[in-house]
Order: sequence, then C-alpha cells, then structure tokens
Amino acid sequence: MKIVNKFYPHALVILGFIFVSLIYFYPVLQGKQIFQSDIAQYTGMAKEQNDFRATENAEPYWTNSAFGGMPTYQLGANYPNDFIGKVDDVLRFLPRPADYLFLYFLGFYGLLLVLKTDPLKAFIGAIAFGFSTYMIIILGVGHNAKAHAIAYMPLVIAGFILVFQKKYIWGGLLTMFAVALEISANHFQMTYYLLIFLLILSGYFAFNFIKEKDFKGLLISLGVLLVAGIFALGANAGNLMATNEYAKYSIRDKSELTFNPDGSKNETTASMTTDYITEYSYGIAESLNLIAPRIFGGSSHENVGTDSRMYAFMLEQGVPASQAQDFVSGMPTYWGDQPIVSAPAYIGAVVFFLAVLALFIDERKIKYVFLTGALFTLVLSWGKNFSLLTDFFIEYVPLYDKFRAVSSIQVILELCFPVLAVMGLQSFFKAKDEPKLQQKALVQTGVFGLGVLVILLIAKSFFHFTGMNDSAYLESYGPGFVDALREDRMTMYYADLLRSGFLIIVTFVVLWMFVKNKFSQTTTLVVVGLVMIFDLFFVDKKYVSAKDFVSPVQIAAPFQETQADSQILKDTSVYRVFDLQGQLQGRSSYFHKTIGGYSAVRPRRMQQLYDYQIAKNNLEVLNMLNVKYVIQVDKDGNQIPAVNPDANGNAWFVGAVKLVNKPDDVMKALNTLDTKKVAVFNVHEHEGKFPNARLKKPWDTTGTIKVVEYKPNYIKYKSENNGDGLAVFSEMYYKNGWNAYIDGKLTDHFPVDYVLRAMEIPAGKHTIEFKFEPQIIQTGGTITLISSIGMLLLLVGGIYFEKFYRKDSKSNNGDTQK
Repeated sequence: MKIVNKFYPHALVILGFIFVSLIYFYPVLQGKQIFQSDIAQYTGMAKEQNDFRATENAEPYWTNSAFGGMPTYQLGANYPNDFIGKVDDVLRFLPRPADYLFLYFLGFYGLLLVLKTDPLKAFIGAIAFGFSTYMIIILGVGHNAKAHAIAYMPLVIAGFILVFQKKYIWGGLLTMFAVALEISANHFQMTYYLLIFLLILSGYFAFNFIKEKDFKGLLISLGVLLVAGIFALGANAGNLMATNEYAKYSIRDKSELTFNPDGSKNETTASMTTDYITEYSYGIAESLNLIAPRIFGGSSHENVGTDSRMYAFMLEQGVPASQAQDFVSGMPTYWGDQPIVSAPAYIGAVVFFLAVLALFIDERKIKYVFLTGALFTLVLSWGKNFSLLTDFFIEYVPLYDKFRAVSSIQVILELCFPVLAVMGLQSFFKAKDEPKLQQKALVQTGVFGLGVLVILLIAKSFFHFTGMNDSAYLESYGPGFVDALREDRMTMYYADLLRSGFLIIVTFVVLWMFVKNKFSQTTTLVVVGLVMIFDLFFVDKKYVSAKDFVSPVQIAAPFQETQADSQILKDTSVYRVFDLQGQLQGRSSYFHKTIGGYSAVRPRRMQQLYDYQIAKNNLEVLNMLNVKYVIQVDKDGNQIPAVNPDANGNAWFVGAVKLVNKPDDVMKALNTLDTKKVAVFNVHEHEGKFPNARLKKPWDTTGTIKVVEYKPNYIKYKSENNGDGLAVFSEMYYKNGWNAYIDGKLTDHFPVDYVLRAMEIPAGKHTIEFKFEPQIIQTGGTITLISSIGMLLLLVGGIYFEKFYRKDSKSNNGDTQK
C-alpha cells in the first residue's frame, strides 16, 4: 500500500502529460499528421534509402539521390544493436508530434523532482516548459531531432545533480541512460549547448566540494560521471563513429582550398565562415520578446487581422474585403535581426515574474547556476551582435565553429527560466510563516517586472520598427504599404507589453491574496498555474494549430510529380538531374538522382564544386557529373526539362592525366578541363593508390564501359578494351567504405576531377563492381552491443545494491545498535 501511495501522484501526473499532449495536438486522434516543412524535405532526401529498405530489407548507408552521392549517416540511418533506440521508442509511444511534447513534460518533471519539488508544482512547471513557444514552433516546422534532444536535456541535468549530491548509484544510472538517450536523439548542436551548461553546473558543485575540502567526494562524483558518459557514448558508438568519420568531408569541417570562389584568399580558420555561423543571431533588444512575444513583430508571416492598419490600407486601395483578409493573414511584421523567424521565443510573462521572484526569495545557491546558464547563453545567442564573445568562441572553443544558427543556444535559457520559476513559487509557499519576507520579495519582483515593461513603453521612440526587407517592400508596394506595416508593428509592441503587464499584475495580486490569507495555497497554485500555462498556450496556438495537420497520404507523398518529372522519368537509364530552382531542396531527390538536395551536413566538395564551377556556368562540370537533364522554369513558371546531350555518361576512358600537387590546383584545372579526355589527379596526396600516375603511359580510349546494375550501395559495370585503360566514373569518391573489385579481386581506386572516382582497367573483358562496405558500421555495432550489455548489468547491479544490499546493511546496523 505504501508503494501505491508513493507512486500514485506520479502516475496521475504522467496520465496528465499524456492527456495534455493529445489535447494540444488533438488532430492526431483523428488520424491526421502534422505537416512539417523540414520533414517534407527530409522525406524527399530519404526516399531512395527508404525504398531500398522496403525492397532489400537492409540498410544502404549511402544514397545516390542527393549531392551526387553521400552517406546516409545523418539521414536517418539505422545502426546495428541500437538498443538505446528501442528504449527511446518505448518512451515515444504517442503519435507524433504529441510524443515529443510528452517527452518535454516528462524530462522536465524529472528534473523538478530532483530539485525537491512536489508533484503538483512540478506538473505545472513541466507544462510551462513544454509550452514555451520555441519548443512548440520547432515541432511545427519539423525540427524533430532538435526537439528530441531538448526533451532529454532536463534528465541529464537531473542525473548530474544527483551524482554531485552523492546519490551515486541512482544519479549515475540516470545520467548514463539520459546521456545515452540525449546522444541517440542525434542533434549534436543541442547536445553541445547542453554540455556548456553542464560545465557551469559542474563548476558550481566542484567549487563547493573544494570549499569543504571534500576532495574524495569530488573525485568519486567525477568518476561516476565519467563511467556513465563512457557507457552512454558506447551505446551510440555506431552513429557517433560514422558521423565523426563523415563530418570531415562535410561542410561542417574546414575547407582544404586556400582561395574563395571570387578568387580572394580564404583566411578563415574555422570550419565554416563566421557570417554563415552567425547568420541567425538574436538581436540584443530583440531578446525582450522573451517576456512580451510580439514586441519585435512576432513572426515573418504574422496574421495582423481585420482590425489592423494594413487591412484598412488594402481596403483603401480598392482590394475586396475577402482578398484583403487573406492578404493580412501572413504579413512580414518581424523587424528583428534574423533573416526569418517562424515565431518569437517567448518564455511567458508569468514564468519570467516567478523566476525573478526566485532570485529574491529562494535561498538555494543553485539558483545562480540556472541564472548564469540563462544569461550566458542569452549573450552567446546574440552572435554577431556581440562579436567580442562570439568570435572568441568561434576561434578558441573546441567544436563551436561546427554549428550555425547561434540564436538556438537560447534553448538553455528556455530551460533555466521555468526551473527558476518553479523554485520561486515553491520557496514563496515555504515562506508562509514569514509574511514580511513574502511581501518584500513580492514587491521587489513586481517593481522589477513592471519596471522593465514601463521602461519599454517609454522607450518606444528609440525603436525604428523597420525590417531588413522594408526597402524592397517600399520599391514594390510603395510608401503607404510600409507605413501601414510599421504602424501595425507599433500596435503589436504596445499591445503585447500591456498584455504581459496585465499577466504580471494578475500573478502579483493572486500571490498577494495568499499572503493576506484570502486564498489557500492550493487555490493560489492552481490560479497562478493556469494563468502561466494559458498565457503560453494561446501564444503557441497562433503559430502551430489544427490547421497544420493533414491526411497521412499527403505526409507520405509530400511532393507531386510534375509534367517535367514525368518526362524525365521515362528515361530508364542512370543519370543525374540538376534543378536550377531547387539546388538546396529535397524535392528533386524525391523523384531523381540529383546534384542538389537538402542537408545541413552536405558533402563539402560537392558544395565547393557548385560554388566554384557550376554557379559560374561551367557546363563541363555538369557533363562529368552525368547531368543529363536540367530543370528550368519558363516565363509562366512551368518547369521544363532541358536535355544535356554532352553528359559524359556513367563511366568513360580518358587518354591523359593532368598531375597537380594540391586541392587548389585540382579546382583551378577544372576551369578549362576537357573531362572526356583528361582527368586531373592530385599526385601528392593519392599517389599510393595510383602508382602509374607519373608514367607517360598510353591509355587506351577505344574501349567501352557500361553500367549493368545500379543500387545505392552497389554498382556493377562491364568493360571491354584492347589495351590498359584509365576509367573515370561519374560517382562521388568517398574512401571510407567504397571498395572496388575487378573480376572479384579488390582493386585500388582513387579520386580525380576533385569529386569523382577513377581506376586502372587492364586490357580485356572485365566485370567491375563498387560495393559500399563501411567497416565503421561493423566496429561501431560491436562497441554498441558491448556497451549496451554493460549498461544493463550496471542497471541490475545498481537496483540490487539499493534495494537489497543497502537494505540488509541498514538492518544489520540496526541489530547491532540494539
């Protein structure tokens, strides 16, 4: 009975989380699915991979449908022995995206329990965290991996806190599984940002250990965390090792070229350019929309409604009311520093108020850890707007230059503030016997919160309310349009400041009534909790709602075949397509093998080939990539498949080799290279695979070589030539996994023309095979299996120790004392 009473409240809370998740995304109960733009692009990229799985019942680990060819390691690949993934599947039992919302709630609830919060307050705090607008909007646009990683962050933090509190077994087990799940979510940028906060948290506890001269406790804590981390990493070895291997060849690693596409010197030492990393930088003043959602215009497509100045302006121009209403439903009211914003990162006015309250009334020093984490990541999110710190991190902090969109580090702030808010609420109620302390803290918080809003109201004249694209709107639509847009932005500014002020006043009054014994603690908690949750709920619904859900059929097939696609697909040979309008989109990959695609970790050399050659209309590069069709758009917006008669085909024999000594020279040689006759080869780096490169050997060019079987991970050719030939294949060279065989015998192949494969073919008739056989997958799978078994043994051993050994020890100690 005691066990039932102990877990009964938590069971109710979990049922509440399920209920709230399903109610918020209620169309899933009707069988509908949310349309997520990024997932639609992913579906296009992954179609060849998924088709292969369906027909071959195996994993390809390579796709030829995007960027000429690339590993699928970051394209939803399934890795062997992924038992932690099975655990994750069990936790995500709800239909998407309700499953991620449930994970938000569950993880944050666990963290609050570790911080000694009672179930009801923890329930309210978890809902507030999950309904933070950024958490919801990333589900709306399809940043599923990001949401997945964020959901496990609180559990990782909870595990660390338990370990540092010397609850080594439960803390170590929680840390081990939480970190394993966090890594399995496969969004390393979010995990990296979590690591930054964990360093702050660890520094706080380490300082306390050292202050108390408890060096043994510090060493044990660090040892437990180290062991937990090793097993968590091992349980994800397949993914981690494969991703680490491929990352060196993606746009997330440093360029080997010393010059830029315009010919200027490449002086950056970072993996990506600073401009690219900081393109999405939060404006310093824009950060205030954390407490008032639309003071910087909300989103880039805001519905300003029929009571707006823009609606009146459209009617004044003679636009019919129905058209005007449709027009104002997606206005570019956002005027912050980022290129595009889907929704403001609003944490909630009540959450902000209660977090400030925690600073005045909560006596636990750990509040400063969460405050420091929030403020530090806020400053980092400013990116180029606070270049002193950002440039330092890009240049000197390991791995920081691997990630772009620095504004997204605010997820740490969006985690820290709800924690502080619940700490403030909890401490406020605990101080019920000290009404003067309550009143003082409440007044200080009210003055601070309302003071910030009043200052912003007065400071309105300091803001220009002009967006970065307003000059284009001025040119296209005239000054009246821009004036109406600015007026609506100012209206939003005032309205949302007043809205946040009203919510703060309501919260203040309710808490004041509790101090004056007018409300009970339960009533106060419920009212404040409802105000806090519904504040966020109604803002969220502006950006992600039932209208975003569609039938499963539309999700499964997000792209419709056009007449151009149909015409191209009549050609059953093996070729590539170049979509001029969709170079960085996943649509073409859904239907064709393309040289474009949609990936944040696309192959670096293919991107460089586009920037340095294709973008400069070097058709010879398209020929060597076997681009047979170029999708163009006519003046009416219709797609037209233009045939390229000069495409080199799947493979060909060249008569000469141009030898160079560095990547720069290979790229420059492509400017004028006749790829059908000559191959350019970096003899300095790859001579070991092509020892005959320096010989003036007469290569036979009269032979034939044809592809007879083509799969993502297997290509078979038949060749016939009278003399020794040098064959070039229009396939991407990737040394880690692709093996070449001539008549079943493993044979060296090597890179030419910057991205392609080549190999020597002896005279006669031969069968040539390329097989993608990545050893890293097998090695990673073995490590994953061993680590997973180790985690299971530690789990069983830990439970036994806590439940039986420690219990027996206490019992024996009790008998001795008697």
